[in-house]
Amino acid sequence: MSYDDVEIEDMEWNEGLQAYTYPCPCGDLFQITKEDLRLGEEIARCPSCSLYITVIYNIEDFLDDGKSTKKKNIEPRKQQPIAVA
Repeated sequence: MSYDDVEIEDMEWNEGLQAYTYPCPCGDLFQITKEDLRLGEEIARCPSCSLYITVIYNIEDFLDDGKSTKKKNIEPRKQQPIAVA
């Protein structure tokens, strides 16, 4: 079972590691790369302990057709209004 579910927007891009990171209770960082996300991986693991988190993200944000050279900005999803009767 996953330690926690974390939105990709709540994770931080670490240029040195070339991975999205999130603090682990052990003091290290959960890590997942853009390539992992492109492949559909949703588990970010901590290299120092056995904990892992499930990353909530839209895979389409990480698919690259090779034509675009600009990076996509990952922003929180906009909430849609809900009609109530």
